[in-house]
Amino acid sequence: MRPVLILLLATSTLATPAFSEGRQVIGTGRLFTNDFFGDGKDRWRTGGYVLSIVQGKEGYTGQEGFGDIIEYRLGGQIITGSRKSGAPGDRPYVGAVSVGAHTHFGYNAFDLSLGADVLAIGPQTGLSEFQRKFHEGFEITLPPYIDAQLDDAFFVNGTVQASKTYELSDRITVRPFVEGLAGAEDLVRVGGDVIVGEVGQTDMMLRDVVTGQLYRGTQGRELGLTYMFGADVASVFDSAFLPEDQGYTVSETRARARAGVLFQFAEDSSFFYGATYLSEEFEGQREGQVVGSIKLNFNF
Repeated sequence: MRPVLILLLATSTLATPAFSEGRQVIGTGRLFTNDFFGDGKDRWRTGGYVLSIVQGKEGYTGQEGFGDIIEYRLGGQIITGSRKSGAPGDRPYVGAVSVGAHTHFGYNAFDLSLGADVLAIGPQTGLSEFQRKFHEGFEITLPPYIDAQLDDAFFVNGTVQASKTYELSDRITVRPFVEGLAGAEDLVRVGGDVIVGEVGQTDMMLRDVVTGQLYRGTQGRELGLTYMFGADVASVFDSAFLPEDQGYTVSETRARARAGVLFQFAEDSSFFYGATYLSEEFEGQREGQVVGSIKLNFNF
């Protein structure tokens, strides 16, 4: 519990009047991911949701210092085994919920972010029961071995990311990045993204943990279509979602490839869809998978 107390203390410090003086909400980001919008096979990284509340002292400029912008992040995801696998499943069922705080700032032409989240897994999250009732209500077959999920546990996840934006034109930017994660999963990742179009070029872009898809933490007034492409590869050291003491062997590398389209059709109305290929994460996983991510934003 000691790491949890440290994180809670750090989070409460970020919310104190001295640290947050003059700060207000400057944007909200969210993204819903499900393999129903991808390959539709209801397996492995099957679903997730992230909500980000971004606070700053003024509108986003990209030149903020450490602590000027704080992103409060709430996330959840469900991981299941494949229906084609034998008991007890090719990977354990996991329901995970996380909450944390991240600061985004600039330094020597680099965009940096640093933060931490408390993550809970197991029946205590209520996700398995929610999924059970949802599937039963719509007469959908339950995920396999939902009752054989990982036990209740808590983790403190630390995340650090550095990226740099190269402007090839007013409509095209390239953003290479490197990222490190420690906690429930320990890995180092390197990759990049290309953004083509006017929408989103000056917005604060946040990165979804599972897919790597970029979603907007702030929103400008530009209208039109923007296309996003990205890929990355990670060196994986450990994963609490695939316990070694239960006989699971984590793949040493993971790869992701993604594409998305953002359509801003009114000042406060937009639609995003992205598809992401996720490579194999453990020995015994026969193939990768494709998940889809969506965001629909209307303001009447």
